[in-house]
Amino acid sequence: MIQKIATLLMLAICGSQPVTAENEASNPLLATPSGFTVGIQGSDYVYREPSLGVNLSGLKLGITASYTKNESREFPFIQFEVRYADGRMKYEGSGIKKDVPEKTVEGRMVFGKDFFPRVNSSLTPYVGLGFRYLHSDLRGTTSTGALGYRRTSHYTYLPFGLNMRFNLSSGWILAPTGEFDVFLGGRQESVLSDTGLGYSDASNGQEKGYGYRAALFFEKGRIAFGPWLHYWSIQKSDLSDVGRGRVAYEPKNWTREIGTEFRYRF
Repeated sequence: MIQKIATLLMLAICGSQPVTAENEASNPLLATPSGFTVGIQGSDYVYREPSLGVNLSGLKLGITASYTKNESREFPFIQFEVRYADGRMKYEGSGIKKDVPEKTVEGRMVFGKDFFPRVNSSLTPYVGLGFRYLHSDLRGTTSTGALGYRRTSHYTYLPFGLNMRFNLSSGWILAPTGEFDVFLGGRQESVLSDTGLGYSDASNGQEKGYGYRAALFFEKGRIAFGPWLHYWSIQKSDLSDVGRGRVAYEPKNWTREIGTEFRYRF
């Protein structure tokens, strides 16, 4: 199924579809805009390991930046995106621990192609490559005396998505986006030596999972704003020997982040 979706999207992006002069003239706002964009965002973040009853949740604040080069409607465009978000989480599992520092860094590169099936709308399929880095600092003790440690995860994935743009009135554009993320692989680094219990640090590979995204932006001129959703579901990792006759692994987990963003395009 994934291969079929990828093939269809690639054919759509790399294929050729004529754009009439009439459509070009009447739809200047419906093409993916070129330029440099910066944004600020706030989000509600939840991470869970259902089998262990572990929960990390809290609010994050972030900044985004992107650069899009879309010089011709007859050829695909390229877009680079980066995101940084930071927050203080609440840990619930082996006791409770508040004010857990956590940060997220993401980078993406995507290729897309604008199509204009109707005068007042456009469709833009896109594919790309993305990286996600997340670091949580759980050092210290919980309310029950359990010892914490630093955790870092790395994801690599292929985004396949579709952006739509609808011309409303008075220069406003409605731009919904849907995306499926093919998980290529990940690695979880756990600094178990932080506990002082004699365990070595763990490095666990993650092979199976998926993600998806959705957004609904309102645009006018150089500004855009709207809600968005990011979701990940990752399966259990491989095993890592940490000494003292023990092995460590990253259990099956999911992450859900819902936020809003305001952007300005230069």
